Amino acid sequence: MPHFSFNKIVIFGVGLIGGSLALALKRGQPESRAGTSDALSPGQIIGVGRTSASVERALALGVIDQALGLDDDLALGAALRDADLVICAAPVAQTEALLRRMAPWLQGRTVVSDVGSTKTDAVAAAYAALGSQAWRFVPAHPIAGREQSGVDAALAHLFVDRNTVLCPLAENPPEAVERVAAMWQASGATLFTLSAAQHDAVFASVSHLPHILAFALLEQILRSPDAQLKLDMAGSGFRDFTRIAAASPEMWRDICVANRAALLSDLDAYQAVLQEFRQWIAQGDTETLHTVMSRVSAAREAWRVGGSRDVAAPAAEAGPGVAPGGVSGAV
Repeated sequence: MPHFSFNKIVIFGVGLIGGSLALALKRGQPESRAGTSDALSPGQIIGVGRTSASVERALALGVIDQALGLDDDLALGAALRDADLVICAAPVAQTEALLRRMAPWLQGRTVVSDVGSTKTDAVAAAYAALGSQAWRFVPAHPIAGREQSGVDAALAHLFVDRNTVLCPLAENPPEAVERVAAMWQASGATLFTLSAAQHDAVFASVSHLPHILAFALLEQILRSPDAQLKLDMAGSGFRDFTRIAAASPEMWRDICVANRAALLSDLDAYQAVLQEFRQWIAQGDTETLHTVMSRVSAAREAWRVGGSRDVAAPAAEAGPGVAPGGVSGAV
């Protein structure tokens, strides 16, 4: 993996994603400094949490080198001073408040980024909270996760061979974008660049909607009088389909609201397809069911082996806005 050197990174929210990023970056440092008190030691990672318990746990696990509370002005100002990078790794609804919290202490060439699953709201939050300093904010989204949440679920290899999307602002200096890109490449990620709007439309379809479907299916079963029997009889297909329903309710609640326009559009489109399936089943239309299922099965297999662009309909092609393998081609 590419080498990435830094003096100090501050991570707001040391849960699954923030903790995994910290572990990935510490893996690339010459030695671990977990538990040291020297705020200026090279390669230091400082964690900031809403509660002391969360960051103290991260400190005890060796994920971070110093733990701070969000309400400690003196310590927060010292932590942010001369930081190379500041990462917002909290639920997306907290982004603007966190940016406002850190804004008074940002200085020099400190760059701020995030890890949120929605980007148009993050961009709006940066302009609202940072004003003339919005140039510091480089939106990012690592496409990685687990059904578990919290720092105890963090993995140093979580981002290896996973995509990370950057959505640079027009105001971002090239060196700010390159710094964020280098951090994610050092964590093992493959980079793509999208506009914020394109990002939110894409991930409404391939991430946000699937989570809603998993939540909805389980909710439907829980409402039935024989819910426990159904769950007792469920097999691997049900397990695989509903795995993501074990994800953080707080995070997914906020994502639904933040990306509601794109998500509602996809929900409507999905309901239309479900209605077609209902009609084919009601009519006993085996020919249409087999044709559609065959096409979908082939597309799923092609995607699994990495050939999704060969089976997607022309309208579904990514288009000129997608830039793989680096940060050139930003839209």
